[in-house]
Parts: sequence; C-alpha cells; structure tokens
Amino acid sequence: MADKQISLPAKLINGGVAGLIGVTCVFPIDLAKTRLQNQQNGCRLYTSMSDCLIKTIRSEGYFGMYRGAAVNLTLVTPEKAIKLAANDFFRFHLSKDGQKLTLLREMLAGCGAGTCQVIVTTPMEMLKIQLQDAGRIAAQRKLMPQAVTPGGPVELKSPTAMQLTRELLKEKGIAGLYKGLGATLLRDVPFSIIYFPLFANLNNLGKRGGEGPAPFYVSFLSGCAAGSTAAVAVNPVDVIKTRLQSLTRGSQEDTYSGVTDCIRKILRNEGPTAFLKGAYCRALVIAPLFGIAQVIYFLGVGEYILSHLPKQNN
Repeated sequence: MADKQISLPAKLINGGVAGLIGVTCVFPIDLAKTRLQNQQNGCRLYTSMSDCLIKTIRSEGYFGMYRGAAVNLTLVTPEKAIKLAANDFFRFHLSKDGQKLTLLREMLAGCGAGTCQVIVTTPMEMLKIQLQDAGRIAAQRKLMPQAVTPGGPVELKSPTAMQLTRELLKEKGIAGLYKGLGATLLRDVPFSIIYFPLFANLNNLGKRGGEGPAPFYVSFLSGCAAGSTAAVAVNPVDVIKTRLQSLTRGSQEDTYSGVTDCIRKILRNEGPTAFLKGAYCRALVIAPLFGIAQVIYFLGVGEYILSHLPKQNN
C-alpha cells in the first residue's frame, strides 16, 4: 500500500511541532543520560537517573534540569523536520508504482534520513552536551578542587550556547561544531535503519482496514516501541559520541582522539558494560519523543495549520 502523501511544508511543521513538544517533556531525562554517560570510574557523582535528577535539583534548582534545552528547542525543529521529511521522501522515491516497500528499501530510506539529519544533529548535540554536563563538572570542582581541567578550547564558568559557538568557531572554525560527526553518523544511521522500518510495520499491524492511517494510539505505541528498541540498540555508539563531544572533563578522566581510541580506553578502564551507561534513560527519552512525533505527524497538525492560514490573492 502506498504511504500517506503529505506536502513538504506540512511535513516540516509536523516534525517541528513534535520535536518541540517531545523535547520539553523528556529533556530532564536526557540531561541525566548525558551526565551518566560522561562520568568515568573514580569520578562518579551519580548512581542512577533518579539520583542524578535529585542532586541536580538540589544543587542547580528545578531549571538546572533544563540546561541546554534552549539550543535543543531551537534546533530540534529543523532536525526532526529533516529526519521525518527525508524518510518520507526516500520511501516515496524507493516505492514502485505505490506498492508496499520491501524491508531492504525501508532500511535504505531510514539510512538516507539518518544521513541527512546529522547536518543539524551534530552541532546541536555538540552544544547541548557542553551545557548539560556543566553541572557535573561544577559539582566535581566543589567536591574535588583542582580535579577539573579543560579538555578542549572552552573554559567557561557558566557557558551559554552563543559563547560556546563563538569560542569554537574562533578556535577551530566550523569543524569545531562538527566534532564527533563520525560517531553521530554511526549512531543516527543505524538508529534510522532500525526505527523507521520497525515503526512502519508495527503501525501497519494496527490499521483497521487496508487504507487510511492507523488510530493515533497505535501510532503513539508504535513510535514508542520502535524508538526505544532503536535507542538501546545504538546506545554504545551514543556513549562514544557523548565522550568525544565533551570538551571539559575531570583531570582523572580519559580524553579521546577518535572513535577507535575511545572504544579501546573504555574497554580497558571501564569494561564493556560502560557502553550501556544511560541506556534506560535514552530509551525513556526516545520512546515518548518519537511516539509524540508520530502522533503529530499522523494527526496532520501541519495540514490543519496550513489549511487555516489566510490565502493571498495574486
């Protein structure tokens, strides 16, 4: 059966609205994920997601859980829009005469979507990680004076996204914002290869008939299931990406020159289980994020908004 055809402007609106709602709901869990993934043996401040969030509220206040949210909310609209629209674009052009896509073609469409989104995802994650991890670094500095040393060009007490961006551009040019691009590709391409085909097939199982979209709750549950499955599957690469993109770390924490060096040092110093750090947090973030995204997408929020815009007479 042919995929539901939606205009490009509507796809962009759907992806943007879904991203804004989803990020607002789950950002504190994402902050906990980043801090848990970044802490290394000998410098552990948090024992679990709940412990991290409680300590964050105590030391930084309620809004401390939303450090880095502004940059995420700013860039998540184009990021989600590119991801959803690109997948739809590739699915449409890979289909033959409107026939149902084979699993291989669905995976190719997901691969294309994951490759396109890193244009926005990499700098967004780069900035977000610095802001999210600033509280952990500050806590280390209080508990262990002289324990924190810069691992890169940025050394700011209370950095803002604009300060970080200016400093990175000044020191390293546009490449500074794209540090960890390879690891981001290694995470997002497999994620999309797993997520989009799995979602499409789960969603099709819930359709009441041969035509038309599935009920909204089916889309939501399918998005949650596919998102959490894909998130856990690529979590090891997400740990590597987070470590590579962190510019400031403790003096007793390892620094990494690349993906291979990061894998080797994590295995040697922390063991293979370190690659699962933050996995349940990531699943808790991605599940509702993509569940909400698919509900917005299939409810046609973008189409509704466009249909109610005043039309200009030429």
